[in-house]
Amino acid sequence: MTSTSNLAYVTLVTNADYAMGATALVHSLRRTGTSADIVILHTGGVDAATLAPLEALGCRLIEVEHLPLSAAFNERHARGQLHSAAPFTKGRKPDFHSPLDNFCKLRLWQLVEYERCVFIDADALVLKNVDRLFLYPEFSAAPNVYESLADFRRMNSGVFVATPSQDTFRHMRERLDRPETFWRRTDQTFLETFFPDWHGLPVYFNMLQYVWFTMPELWDWKSVSILHYQYEKPWEKNHPKAARLQPLIDLWHRFHDGGDVPEIAGLANPEGAA
Repeated sequence: MTSTSNLAYVTLVTNADYAMGATALVHSLRRTGTSADIVILHTGGVDAATLAPLEALGCRLIEVEHLPLSAAFNERHARGQLHSAAPFTKGRKPDFHSPLDNFCKLRLWQLVEYERCVFIDADALVLKNVDRLFLYPEFSAAPNVYESLADFRRMNSGVFVATPSQDTFRHMRERLDRPETFWRRTDQTFLETFFPDWHGLPVYFNMLQYVWFTMPELWDWKSVSILHYQYEKPWEKNHPKAARLQPLIDLWHRFHDGGDVPEIAGLANPEGAA
């Protein structure tokens, strides 16, 4: 499928689990009435049957290769090595999470047929029309807020606004794989470093699910535009935080299954919300 717009929402699918997540994401985007293209970057390990539901939803599927990185870089950023050197202490990354896959996000800058792209992780839902994000400058992203106000100084790369450019992609490649470089949170740490003056989006454009129980006073369904299921995923079995996040998990399944979705602004905020 060729492009039909000069604007695109882009996500990344690297396995069957994230294809499931992307299906819910695309359903949510379609409900907003956006006219922008929806592009699925996918790695070669995702088979055609897994991608078929996304194609049926009118997405533009683009196969991408992993970046040609050095063996030493790949070793430092392999799942076991990375999680040992920089463990996740606040939540659990699922078994299907592969840190090296994250760098495929940088392929977005090669989509030069688009004037502007909004990247959204496949484990997110768009709850209202967010086309105004295309008016934000490169590089715009929301803060990585999920535990305290101190989180506002860090960026989360689950949602960002970018301008495709082969020159930018080339500079990224030059910067990414230097001797002994270690990107603690993979693409997120790299992008935060590459764009040190990143423009801060309102937190509601990338509301992380843990805010539901760690900072309930920050949660307001009337304002939440994009809900991001960081750490544990809503489709996982034996979800260690399922009891605390059940309303958000139930909402994800409504979108994924293509059924009736409640009026978002009318949902009850978490206990303790202002």
